[in-house]
Amino acid sequence: MNALVVVAAGGMGTRMNLKEGKSKQYLKLGRHPVLRHAIKAFEKCAFVSSIAVATSASHLHELARLANRARFKKTHHFLQGGKERQDSIFNCIEVFAAVYRGLPDETRRETVILIHDGARPLIQPSDIERIAENALRFGAAVPATKPKDTIKFVDESGEFFGETLDRNRLRQVQTPQGFRAELIIEAHFKAKAEGFYATDDAALVERYFPEQKIKVVETGYHNVKITTPEDMDIAKAIMKRLKASQQ
Repeated sequence: MNALVVVAAGGMGTRMNLKEGKSKQYLKLGRHPVLRHAIKAFEKCAFVSSIAVATSASHLHELARLANRARFKKTHHFLQGGKERQDSIFNCIEVFAAVYRGLPDETRRETVILIHDGARPLIQPSDIERIAENALRFGAAVPATKPKDTIKFVDESGEFFGETLDRNRLRQVQTPQGFRAELIIEAHFKAKAEGFYATDDAALVERYFPEQKIKVVETGYHNVKITTPEDMDIAKAIMKRLKASQQ
């Protein structure tokens, strides 16, 4: 198995209430920035051959310094992000499309692309491996957890509840989302040509390849996304617990 990894790190994190010019991916979680933790998990995976990171233009130098200090060996591409998350990912996909075309036929058949949010610092190498293996086997695989709370629809006004959804059939979607390389490359290029934007990469596959089933990979609640200041507190507690369990 061969994995190419896209890390989206262009978001500024408006809900973090940061000072202008600051980005949540570069906040310290423990001794290191959030983004370093996220990338490091992929660097540890033997089957990962190359990592591309897209960040805002104002943070490209900071990204390069981070990678140099961490002595990353597989993070080969530092790219400027686009206006939207999908634009940033496309910039990386475009680079990997050229890499993919240059691979031997046998390697192409075993290649997956994993797409991860740089604001998810606590993804574990064991999670990454399961997602990649399922992506290779089924064509597409997405990590998810069961919601803890009851989920309800609201009416068009947004003021009143409507239907209560069956929680057993709902999942909270995470990243990295994994796909056979040719599948997600084509989906992103089609979306770019059409000007279609989705909330995640799996939705592009659902749109352009409706016959393609997407495997659910159950993961834990440790894979939190840093969105609000409270999420940093949660991540610190989880990181402490993970370190204790690994000792």
